[in-house]
Amino acid sequence: MANTGFRGKMEVEQIISRKLHLKRAAEHLKSNLMKQLDSHVNDFMDCLIEESGCLEPAPVLLSDKESRKLSKQSRTPASQGKVFMTRRSLLDELFEVNHIRTIYHMFIALLILFIFSTLVVDFIDEGRLVLDFDLLVFAFGQLPLVVCTWLCMFVSVLVVPYSLFHLWASRYQTCSHPALWSGLLGSGFMLYQGLGLGFLPTSVVLRNGLPPASRFIIIMEQVRLMMKVHSFIRENVPRVLSAPKDKTNSLVLPQLTQYLYFLFAPTLIYRDHYPRNPFIRWSYVATKFSQVLGCLFYAYYVFVRLCIPQFRSISMQLFDLRAMVLCVFNSILPGVLVLFLAFFAFLHCWLNAFAEMLRFGDRKFYKDWWNSTSFANYYRTWNVVVHDWLYYYVYRDFLWVTEKRFRTGAMLFVFTVSAVVHEYILAICFGFFYPVLFCLFMCFGMMFNFILHDRRKGPIWNIIMWTSLFLGQGVIICLYSQEWYAQRYCPIQEPSFLDLLRPRSWTCHLTKPHAEHSGRS
Repeated sequence: MANTGFRGKMEVEQIISRKLHLKRAAEHLKSNLMKQLDSHVNDFMDCLIEESGCLEPAPVLLSDKESRKLSKQSRTPASQGKVFMTRRSLLDELFEVNHIRTIYHMFIALLILFIFSTLVVDFIDEGRLVLDFDLLVFAFGQLPLVVCTWLCMFVSVLVVPYSLFHLWASRYQTCSHPALWSGLLGSGFMLYQGLGLGFLPTSVVLRNGLPPASRFIIIMEQVRLMMKVHSFIRENVPRVLSAPKDKTNSLVLPQLTQYLYFLFAPTLIYRDHYPRNPFIRWSYVATKFSQVLGCLFYAYYVFVRLCIPQFRSISMQLFDLRAMVLCVFNSILPGVLVLFLAFFAFLHCWLNAFAEMLRFGDRKFYKDWWNSTSFANYYRTWNVVVHDWLYYYVYRDFLWVTEKRFRTGAMLFVFTVSAVVHEYILAICFGFFYPVLFCLFMCFGMMFNFILHDRRKGPIWNIIMWTSLFLGQGVIICLYSQEWYAQRYCPIQEPSFLDLLRPRSWTCHLTKPHAEHSGRS
């Protein structure tokens, strides 16, 4: 009887234990489902709010004459453009999950190993600890000239476009020849864009022989400011054109403070007002800038440990297919690390730091591009800031001009503009023309955009996307690094135009003693 009672008690305790376990499992499952449902609902509402700004009004039956007149009028971007809202960056949300933050810790551990291995190798080679960062010193040389050039660019952007726009807007409705007045000031604006922002900064970079990172700062700021100015004019000109003539005095034009805020705001789409956070978290700003600095040193050790030893030796050989294939596959790891570092340092840390200092509420600078199963989705989610500018001012304006008859042509035009600008940046920063990135954009990027389209779903397509991305990074790092060293090992005193277009790495061949003096850079 005692044993039977004991067994019964044990069975009751087991049943109770199982019930408690099932209850905890059900609560955990409920919590996970609610989080996933909340995430999906938020994403759906974000998309719905964004697309609601693009909805066209119900069609109205007009005569042919009225239709032609209406088609010639400028659309109002403010009513059909991007909608800003207060939201956090995706990585800030993901880093609250311990499992995701562990991946971040793994990258920090890898940086520590890079630093330790570099110190050990330098100690073995030199017999002492070598703490000089000669590559960084070389790459960021002539910083005073960089700062002066940027100040001149920024002051001109602050004064010239704003003054031209206000001068045009104040007299457009009252002048006797508005078309002539618009053409005159429009020509002045285009001349400033091409000469003041285009030619002059580039000539400063080339004439003074700035090193790569210093060139990169000026050229990236040049492109950013040109895109900002275009957005400011593009968003405000329709406001003046659509204003009734009898209410010109009531037209409210952007103030200088609004334009100044836009020049620093982490967006390329102009609005008079943006959603703002109530206060600034200075600890958050300091953390983001320290992470940018950490990424800079991370990239330094990637090049010192993984790139320079390989390319200093391979660039002394003749162009060979076998060496090229090995070079590409050996460059995949540093290429992927540089890709991750560039994304994290700029799109997450740098933009979030400025957004926090400006209390800019919309932190959606990127989406979950790592989950993309198509290159079309990857292009949309990798850099939302640039994608918005290309979509609203290149793609949609192209469709507006062609009356929505050439959607494929609009997409090709977007790819061409993006490829040309990217290749221009690399050509000026590296000091040579080697259109590797342009070919990848226009050939493989375009092809993958059609093959790996949005209808491709499932894990296999995400694997294919990552494989293609890794291989492309290896090609970029390999070919541009080879050409960089070939330009230094085989200089041409008076190059012809054909010499400037022909890759030097295809013909350069030096023995090791002649090239050894080039140093770590």
